[in-house]
Amino acid sequence: MGTTETLPGNEQDIPFREVIGFANDHAGFPMRPPVLDLLGRHSGRIIDVGARSEEPVDFPDVTRQAVQTILDGQTDRVILLCGTGAGACIAANKVRGIRAAVAHDTYVARQAVVHDDVNVLCIGAWITGPQIALDIIRHFLAARFSDEEHFRRRVAKLALLEQGQ
Repeated sequence: MGTTETLPGNEQDIPFREVIGFANDHAGFPMRPPVLDLLGRHSGRIIDVGARSEEPVDFPDVTRQAVQTILDGQTDRVILLCGTGAGACIAANKVRGIRAAVAHDTYVARQAVVHDDVNVLCIGAWITGPQIALDIIRHFLAARFSDEEHFRRRVAKLALLEQGQ
């Protein structure tokens, strides 16, 4: 069973989730074990579609599989690891209904959810060390989308952009 963890400083709890989606490409493979361990403490199940070795894979393929878990209603959050985070982020944002962000610090990880209702976190394993990556993931999992009208209005406009409007 998962554990309750409170983030230092803002005393915000990381909610337990029934399911969290996860994927990595070959560049993200070395960071896999500590990330999966953390996700296992905060969820009942991890849908892991990531690479199981450093053998090259195409990040758009694993990204598509991972974000599909959101589209299918299996989870509301996905973590993606690739070399810089940029490729996975681009691929994820091509999928309607997905809002992905690259975060290399905890502030961006939190604000992307609070202000932009981001549901996919992309981390660059070549850029961010493992301990910082784990802190970034904790902040992403703890954050909740704001109920302030101006943030909701802006996210609704993002949905219109997806529809070509």
